[in-house]
Amino acid sequence: MVSRRGFLSSTATVLGAGLVSRAGAASIPEAMIITDAKTMPPPLPPNGRPFNPVVTLNGWSAPWRMKDGWKEFHIVAEPVIREMAPGMKATLWGYNGSSPGPTIEVVEGDKVRLFVTNKLPEATTIHWHGQRLPNGMDGVAGLVQTRIPIGKTYVYEFEAKRPGTFMYHPHADEMTQMAMGMMGFWVTHPNPEQHRVDRDFVFLLNGYDIEPGASTPKTSTMLDFNLWSWNSRVFPGIDPLVCRQGDRVRIRIGNLSMTSHPIHLHGHEFEVTGTDGGWVPKSARWPEVTTDVGVGQMRAIEFDATDLGDWAFHCHKAHHTMNAMGHDVPNMIGVDHRKVANKIIKIIPDYMVMGERGGSDMSEMEMPIPDNTLPMMTGTGPFGPVEMGGMFTTVKIRAGLTRNDYKDPGWYQHPKGTVAYELK
Repeated sequence: MVSRRGFLSSTATVLGAGLVSRAGAASIPEAMIITDAKTMPPPLPPNGRPFNPVVTLNGWSAPWRMKDGWKEFHIVAEPVIREMAPGMKATLWGYNGSSPGPTIEVVEGDKVRLFVTNKLPEATTIHWHGQRLPNGMDGVAGLVQTRIPIGKTYVYEFEAKRPGTFMYHPHADEMTQMAMGMMGFWVTHPNPEQHRVDRDFVFLLNGYDIEPGASTPKTSTMLDFNLWSWNSRVFPGIDPLVCRQGDRVRIRIGNLSMTSHPIHLHGHEFEVTGTDGGWVPKSARWPEVTTDVGVGQMRAIEFDATDLGDWAFHCHKAHHTMNAMGHDVPNMIGVDHRKVANKIIKIIPDYMVMGERGGSDMSEMEMPIPDNTLPMMTGTGPFGPVEMGGMFTTVKIRAGLTRNDYKDPGWYQHPKGTVAYELK
C-alpha cells in the first residue's frame, strides 16, 4: 500500500537543532508513506548527481526533492503496523509507514536537509549514526538539541562528507523507541565508478520480545528476545536476495539489536569491504564465509555470484534462526514419558508428546497456537520443512536475469546427479 501525505504549510514550527531561518521560510516536501513489506527495487535517481542505488531488503528508498542546491527529505516518526511474516503483525514505531524507515541515499558532497515530523505519542530526535556533521545536528536529546515535541517538525542540515554505510535512529528515550522499531539505513554514495558492483543490498539486524498472541514489543527486555529479524521481518517472511550469475554482489548490514550476529553465507566466500569508518583498502581484505557484526556496527561484504542455486544466508547463532522462542522449555530428549502421556490424553485428547527425540517435531506437527503468533521453526522448501525462522533467508543465483530483475525466481532446479541421495 502506497500513499502520499500532502504538503504541510510553511507555518509549521521548524526549530531544527538551532536552525530557524532558511528552512523556516520554505514549504516542507511531501512525505511518502509506504506500508508494504516487500522489497522495492529503486529507480535510478530522477535528479541531482548520479549514483547506483541500493536495494533495501523488504523495504524501500526515500524520495527527495532538489531545492536551491539542497537535497530535501521528509521523515515522519509515527506508529506503524509491520507484518513480520505471513500470519503475524507487530505494532511498532517507525518512519514513513514502515519499520525500519526508508533508506536515505545521497552522494558524497551533497547538501542534505531533513525535515523530521514527530507523530509519536512522546518526544523524539534522530541521530545520524556514523556521520561527520556539525555538533548541533547530531540528534542527542538534551546534549545538542531540545527534543522534538509531539506534532512538531525539526530540520537537520549538513553536508554528506564521506561515502559509506550509515544508520539513523532516535537518541531520546532510546531504549524504548529502538525496541519499538525506530531505525533506518543511510547510504552515502561515492562517484558512480568507485566501488562499483552489480547488485547492492542493505538491511538492518534487529530483535523484538513479543509475547505469543500479542503484537506490541516489550521495551524493557535486555537479552531474552524471541524474534530476531532482518528489517523487522523473520523467515519465511524475509525476501530472497536474487542475484544474476556472474554479478559482483555487495550486502551492507547494520546491527541495531542488543547482541552481535555472525552472518554466514553458504557456497561462496566473501570479503569485508566496508565498515563503520569507511571502505577497507584492497590490501587489507581477506576471504571469509562468516563475519561477526557487533552492536552498533555496520559491515559491507562482497562476493562474486558464481555458483547457481538457493544458498542459505543466516545468522549462525542457532537460537537466532527461530521464532517465538520459549526460553523456559525443558530439554526432554531421551525421556520416556509414554505412561504420563497416556494419562494426559484421556483428559486432553489432542495432547501430543514432543521433544523426546529432538526439536524436529516442532516443524512437522501443527499444534494450535495463539492468533498472531509464528511457529518456532517454520518455512517449507522443495524438499520439506526448512526448520528455520528468524534471521534466515536465501541468496538465489540464476543465469540470464536482466540487470534490474529482483523478482523471486522460485526454487532452484537441480541438475540430475547433483542432490544428496540415500545409499540403498
